[in-house]
Amino acid sequence: MTLVQLRHLISLAATGSFSASAQAMHLTQPALSRSIRALEDELGLPLFDRVGRRNELTPFGKRVLERSRHLVLDADELLDSSRLMGQAEGGELRVGMGSGPGAMLMTPLLMRMAERHPKVRVVVARGHIDLLVQALRARTLDALVVDALSLKPAPDLKLDTVREMRGVFMCRPGHPLLRRKRQGGVRFADVQRYPIASTPLSDQVAAALVEAYGPQAHPSACVTLQCEELPSLVEVARSSDAVLLAIRASAPKLVELDMRPALERVARFAVVTLARRTEAPALPVLRELADSLLRD
Repeated sequence: MTLVQLRHLISLAATGSFSASAQAMHLTQPALSRSIRALEDELGLPLFDRVGRRNELTPFGKRVLERSRHLVLDADELLDSSRLMGQAEGGELRVGMGSGPGAMLMTPLLMRMAERHPKVRVVVARGHIDLLVQALRARTLDALVVDALSLKPAPDLKLDTVREMRGVFMCRPGHPLLRRKRQGGVRFADVQRYPIASTPLSDQVAAALVEAYGPQAHPSACVTLQCEELPSLVEVARSSDAVLLAIRASAPKLVELDMRPALERVARFAVVTLARRTEAPALPVLRELADSLLRD
């Protein structure tokens, strides 16, 4: 039994097709068939059943697949460990960031790495949380900094440095809505008179908005200015009558609106890595910055 055979098993289980797996692994179909057959002969039981045009795992094959995945992952970890140990202060740090953490953390991280770790290549990726998680699992990213409440729990994801931060409505100094503070606070109907700016919001945030202010507060109904880049939205709110819905600490120069009722919503930011994976040597720098900067 070899790691190559186990990789062949994992590929065939994923595709159900000898031809598709052979093509993906740059093999001939007969070579893949011989590899699977040799593995079955060694184990003494069939791993696949032919069902129509697909090859499906037998009950025994499912058990072997689960163990194979762990063995291949451990082998990859050994290779990663040796590679990273050899890189010392060099190498890479590849981080995916959600919009909120990115606004507060991206520039300080790049500055810290440029000043103290100039030999490390730093890559920061932005995007929807599902795409960032895919990249983490594909090992094209080393870590994520995202809102854990928007993350689907999974046993292969490890969460550290969790910080809770308030989400609020904000506007520029001198905004007409600030006069409402002297009139018993700001209602959501008052906010709706102006453009509302926000990054894409999770289902949890949408539910909190609807619970506090009614169906008209669902982001699909009320947000008129949306993009992934929070600094751009902050600048729009500073220069216009647009109202920004975001983490309070992301826009310290804006004024928090005195909403009635108050929005009972926090973001729970976390550094996310893959469990059982060797970490990049520079990852402690990211954790230290996240711990010091992701605070209200």
